[in-house]
Amino acid sequence: MLRYLRLYAAFVRFSFSRAMEFRLDFFFRIVMDCVFYAVQLLFFAIIYLHTDALGGWSEDQIIIFVSGFFLIDAINMTVFSNNMWWLPIFVNKGELDYYLVRPVSTLFVVSLRDFAANSFLNLVIASGILIWALARYPEPLGALEVTTYVGLIILGSVLYWMIHLMFLIPVFWLHTDGGLRGLFFEVEKLSERPDQIYGPWLRRTLLSLLPLALVASYPAHLLFEGFTIGRLAYALLVTAATFGVTLLFWRAGLRSYASASS
Repeated sequence: MLRYLRLYAAFVRFSFSRAMEFRLDFFFRIVMDCVFYAVQLLFFAIIYLHTDALGGWSEDQIIIFVSGFFLIDAINMTVFSNNMWWLPIFVNKGELDYYLVRPVSTLFVVSLRDFAANSFLNLVIASGILIWALARYPEPLGALEVTTYVGLIILGSVLYWMIHLMFLIPVFWLHTDGGLRGLFFEVEKLSERPDQIYGPWLRRTLLSLLPLALVASYPAHLLFEGFTIGRLAYALLVTAATFGVTLLFWRAGLRSYASASS
């Protein structure tokens, strides 16, 4: 474990040094994400001009939900997104060979090697928005609920990565990510809205088979409706099961991988 932490620290240091060489891109990403945050908040603000509740949540609750999603998105843009972009290219060009021969987990390297330092400040901004949303909430929030909520938000970002990865792994057999990436980004939009607005069957699917509701909606439920061991255990169980399926799918993909030397 210590070796992996040192390796990841090296990835982060290299990414920051490289980001400073392209400062225009660094600041452009900040502006782009700030516009995204403003548009999302404005979208819900307009909705609440015409209703008092959305899926049973007040405007203050929705602001916390949206802010939590901002943080999840920022974590993924900083930690995972670039790596997911390059994975199909590595597979198709045979460049995955370079990572298969290294004495560390291939999944670890291809998922975490490219830390997006130019998105790091957006991660700080998203964290600030979430702190502001929690601080302005009109009802008292318990320390246990807030701590659990933040922990589940971080867990949700990992779950988001696993689901994204499962949409990309078929490239080992299809030899193209055409449609796969687009399909994921269409499906993941379901996680950007409260799960209560969906029908019963779709909501059950988003809480189990395709657990996108566990990314941002489920943590908010625990925050607003109260912490229970059962709810926390369910989130951990589904995340662990998703990781197990992702790992099996990844290993199956590697067995079908046609390297550059084959």
